[in-house]
Amino acid sequence: QVHLVESGGGLVQAGGSLLLSCAASGRTGYAMGWFRQAPGKERELVAAISMNDGSSTYYTSSVKGRFTISRDNAKSTVNLQMNKLSPEDTAVYYCAADRMTYMGTKISEYEYWGQGTQVTVSS
Repeated sequence: QVHLVESGGGLVQAGGSLLLSCAASGRTGYAMGWFRQAPGKERELVAAISMNDGSSTYYTSSVKGRFTISRDNAKSTVNLQMNKLSPEDTAVYYCAADRMTYMGTKISEYEYWGQGTQVTVSS
């Protein structure tokens, strides 16, 4: 079992930055991902990081060059640094764990989910 708790969401102006953190308890070392869901839209994968050493990462095209995913296994945390935020980034952001694959790129590969944290970017 894995328990995930996100933090760091909030309100920020366009062009600003936020750091989201996901604290994991229980089994750790799994591949991890950050998803987001805007009102009326499907949940989408924003960024993923591979299991254990996190040597591989994935970003959806709209956030490449602006967001950075990282993991600190000693602290059992996965972070998402978000820079140059725009109103289109407004959504509830979820942390998720994938215990089955090296680095999940499909929502179906993620078994454990946090409760989500709201990110709102004002124009």
